Amino acid sequence: MKAKLKALTHKKIFSLLCLLLGMCLVFYIWAAIHDALNPKITFLYALTHSSFLNLKVFRNILNSLVVPSFLTMGAGCLLIGGYMDLSLASIGCLGSMVMAVALTGWNLPWYAAVLLALVLCALLGWFNAFMVTKLHFASFIATLGMASMAKGLLQLVSSFGTANGLAGPVYFQNDTLKFFGSGMIGPIQLCILVMILFFVVYGILISKTAFGAKITLLGGGPVAATLAGINANALITVLFVNGAVLSGVAGVVTASRLGQGTLMALQTNQFTGMTAAILGGISFGGGVGGMGGAFIGLLILNTFTIGVQIVGLNPYWQTVFTGLLLLFALGMDFIAMARRQKALK
Repeated sequence: MKAKLKALTHKKIFSLLCLLLGMCLVFYIWAAIHDALNPKITFLYALTHSSFLNLKVFRNILNSLVVPSFLTMGAGCLLIGGYMDLSLASIGCLGSMVMAVALTGWNLPWYAAVLLALVLCALLGWFNAFMVTKLHFASFIATLGMASMAKGLLQLVSSFGTANGLAGPVYFQNDTLKFFGSGMIGPIQLCILVMILFFVVYGILISKTAFGAKITLLGGGPVAATLAGINANALITVLFVNGAVLSGVAGVVTASRLGQGTLMALQTNQFTGMTAAILGGISFGGGVGGMGGAFIGLLILNTFTIGVQIVGLNPYWQTVFTGLLLLFALGMDFIAMARRQKALK
């Protein structure tokens, strides 16, 4: 029993849970102090009725997870396979705009508009894979170029849906999409249930299936994966297409919630998915990690964001905190990779 407990405390997910609980405790007390500044509220009352720890805040945290969660899953699968994609947010934003224009300018039914958006995202993901596998571009360079191209296409497509032909937001009204983005199933939003389902499916896919083992082996070493009989190029293509389609889903959720396709959708989540994945134990070098840790990493980031809003701290600290966490996660990952290489030698 003691040995199992010791093994548990050495796992990355245990450290993440401790960090999350510590953060919740800090914000709980901080929110109580902030509330107690009101002369009509005593500190004891504020402490027992903290504005941070209640059902509404819990729902807000879960709600804020939905959009970046799909980016996290896409970026996480790619990182486990040893690749990265800097174009996910831009591709997802383009997909949401294509859906909005298809609904308003081309009068397509909602399901056709969504399908068109996701197919376009898949094609852009395939092109990323083509540049990596056939043209032998580094994934960093290929996807950086794709991000720029997607932003240009975004402005071009948005001009098709505006009255003056200039790039701008494209508004639409669709009850089905509105329900998907913000509709309730009992006490919880539908899109939260969808997010949880996706995390469970991808968690099982990565950790419990032969396909997930192939992705991990690819990230551990492409040469070893090829020698093991894995079609590396085909698997890389699947990973890039998967990441692009998931970013498209994130874009669809965002547009459904706002009732518009915007030029800035997902831009605040440019590196959130990658940060959450690396913070959650997915190695930047590939071959290590899973979706459970990535979910906890994302939960840490979004809990900080909500906590900052509740205690009245300058919201720009969120960006600072995210950057510091990314540097911390990369530093710890670098140390872990160095230890693994030393052990192999």
